[in-house]
Amino acid sequence: MKCPFCGDDNTRVIDSRPAEDNNSIRRRRQCDVCGKRFTTYEKVETVPLMIIKKDRTREAYDRSKLENGLVRSCHKRPVTMDQIEVCVDEIESEIYNMGQREVESREVGRIVMDKIRDLDEVAYVRFASVYREFKDVNTFMDELKKLLK
Repeated sequence: MKCPFCGDDNTRVIDSRPAEDNNSIRRRRQCDVCGKRFTTYEKVETVPLMIIKKDRTREAYDRSKLENGLVRSCHKRPVTMDQIEVCVDEIESEIYNMGQREVESREVGRIVMDKIRDLDEVAYVRFASVYREFKDVNTFMDELKKLLK
């Protein structure tokens, strides 16, 4: 591991522990040349996940797209970025735990709908309006009625 300060690759691990997410290892390192300390994280490399879109094209899974969708849905709602991060982590875990290399976007959307409902009801309706492509007010009202039951 190269030192980010002096660029030398003569560093050693002085402390290791699980990171907060329990999915990675936090390592505290020290450079033998300049003596400065820095932190690195190790995460298990996962198999690339492909998303099958509605038009049957495939694209690589992109965490930032999921995060951005949740941020837009939660705009001006009492939802913190930490809550959104936890929600994205849970969604991501569920997707990867399916054990498939390709997952349909509607399946990802279903998982997001389940998780976001618990996060904020207004954000849920906002996400549902895009995900389910509401065509008119009646479709929107039907979704609201389901939520109220």
